[in-house]
Amino acid sequence: MTLALLSFNDIFKSGFLENVSSVSILDMILTIVLSFGIGLFIFLIYKKTYRGVMYSAGFGTTLVALTMITSTVILAVTSNVVLSLGMVGALSIVRFRTAIKDPLDIAFLFWSIGAGIILAAGMIPLAVIGSICIGLILLVFVNKKSHTHPYMVVLNCANHEAEVKAKELLAKNVARSTVKSKAASNGSIEMNIEVRLKNDDTDFINSLSELPGVSSAVIVSYNGDYMG
Repeated sequence: MTLALLSFNDIFKSGFLENVSSVSILDMILTIVLSFGIGLFIFLIYKKTYRGVMYSAGFGTTLVALTMITSTVILAVTSNVVLSLGMVGALSIVRFRTAIKDPLDIAFLFWSIGAGIILAAGMIPLAVIGSICIGLILLVFVNKKSHTHPYMVVLNCANHEAEVKAKELLAKNVARSTVKSKAASNGSIEMNIEVRLKNDDTDFINSLSELPGVSSAVIVSYNGDYMG
């Protein structure tokens, strides 16, 4: 029994403890500096492409920290087999419950994590060139403006006649209009109409509000998630 136990200990030591490789100070500094640089680049791209209502500086700072933390953790894991097993066990109990409202935020989170992993793996050119390409693509496609951007027009009409006149005027001034919802009550008709503008001119809203029987006309930008 003693011989078997000693043999197992010898196998364990030779198989795990003796395979621990140390990370040089130069590698540590290089990984941290590069991860900070790429994380800062991701943060700037996020700031330039943000489309929400209220910009969150905390989320941008998180992208920088997440890149650095990921690269540091992966660098430690790749240098020590025993530490990697403990890290897997520790991370398996972590649960993140923060709601992500914009799907594009998920892309930035994965970008930060992926860049940190690639850096720690030693593939520096891939991390740098890949991040530059991703950033340029996001700048081009996210910031691309189009006159077909959807808007929502909210109309309050007093009767059916006012509703018909409002629709006719709206059809003349927009490229396309679709009624999304309509609510009618005594002496009031409320409609939500999705429109595509011909250009950036929204003066037709003033004309709509001046029609007889139209109590109010509102236009808001709409992207499917929020209005504002």
